Amino acid sequence: MAEITQRDGSWSYEDGRIRIVPGAKAHPVRQVLGEVAVPLAAVAGITFERDRKGGRLRLRLRDGACPVVRAAEGRLPEGADPYRLVVESGREDLAEYLVAEVRQALLLEQIPEGPVERFLLPGPALPVSGGGGDGTAAFDGHEVRLTWNWKGKETKTSAGPTTLALADLAGVAWVPPQGLENGHLRFLTRSGGGRTVAPEHDPHALDLWGLSKKEHTAVLVAAAVLVALAARGEPERSPGALDKAEAPAQLPLPPAPAPQAPSSDDPDALLRRLRELGELHRDGVLTDEEFSLAKQAVLRRL
Repeated sequence: MAEITQRDGSWSYEDGRIRIVPGAKAHPVRQVLGEVAVPLAAVAGITFERDRKGGRLRLRLRDGACPVVRAAEGRLPEGADPYRLVVESGREDLAEYLVAEVRQALLLEQIPEGPVERFLLPGPALPVSGGGGDGTAAFDGHEVRLTWNWKGKETKTSAGPTTLALADLAGVAWVPPQGLENGHLRFLTRSGGGRTVAPEHDPHALDLWGLSKKEHTAVLVAAAVLVALAARGEPERSPGALDKAEAPAQLPLPPAPAPQAPSSDDPDALLRRLRELGELHRDGVLTDEEFSLAKQAVLRRL
């Protein structure tokens, strides 16, 4: 097993899964999300970026594999990214060893880098809640409940909390606050059409102000709703189109089983893999180092 433990959290790789555990003082998004077990089939690549203080481990997932990444659309703050680990000085060798082990496994199992059609990670555990600004959103797998605080506009607070059944939802969009611009978490209903009202007045949206890191936890509610919509097997409105009433975009379907590696007691399969690696090396697809690492892994299993 390859493993590295830091104040920022711990990563380990064993039996086709990368186990990610956030540190005690990690960003609230990572804390609420908790431990994540990433199947090798969901991984597009892994890197270690050195700097003067140590470096950063980064896991790159295949498009569509993770509902949190899908909901965030590349807009998570650096510290909130669950697939990033700060590595302290003196632990660089451990990080590079972990990278080498995962890359070797990706090569051996021939995991493609392209997108997947279904979520390969389950998303946040239910029930999940998050947000801030003028209220909080919670989702239990069946309905979304939006509750307002004293900072909410009267257009929201006068009617009390808003409850939206999953069956009535067509999509969800999370936009983080940036600079002086507020963000929002907005839910689109199947009968509501395109919503043009500002989030601060929309009873189907949280207005996010960016006054606290905890406001970013709203993205986890969005991710959990995406998983539920995908499991329902119906199309949802793409996040970028929620406010424009554009045509629906297809969500990933429920998770598919990960590709199975050759059994350790199947020497014929392993010998075929050795021949395939040899051909890739002769054709120049694999470097000498990559071929040597992959070959050693197969021989160990023989």
